[in-house]
Amino acid sequence: MINASSRNSALAAPAVAHARFSIGDVVRHRLFGFRGVVFDVDPVFANSEEWYESIPEDVRPAREQPFYHLLAENADGSYVAYAGQQNLVSDDSDEPVDHPAIAGLFGPYHDGRYDLRPLYRH
Repeated sequence: MINASSRNSALAAPAVAHARFSIGDVVRHRLFGFRGVVFDVDPVFANSEEWYESIPEDVRPAREQPFYHLLAENADGSYVAYAGQQNLVSDDSDEPVDHPAIAGLFGPYHDGRYDLRPLYRH
């Protein structure tokens, strides 16, 4: 049984945020143009304060939105990116993403997305 003092000391959960993208979706960053495949989703910002503060204030995304971990690519190569939902759009190029980690997590590219390998589904 929960007593009144336990109830008052409970932490409030953040508001429910609805993710627009799913694991395996191919997205494009609105401002920086890079493309990527979603491999994880945080319902709200969950990176370091240092990372957040390093983003110029005029383009810094709001914390209270889904953030996506991406296997990303641009003209310079491949990398892992972390981006807020407000900065992402569905990629309509119908081109696969060229990132060396994709083959380990996902099956073949089809219909604008990748299917997560059965080993990683839960």
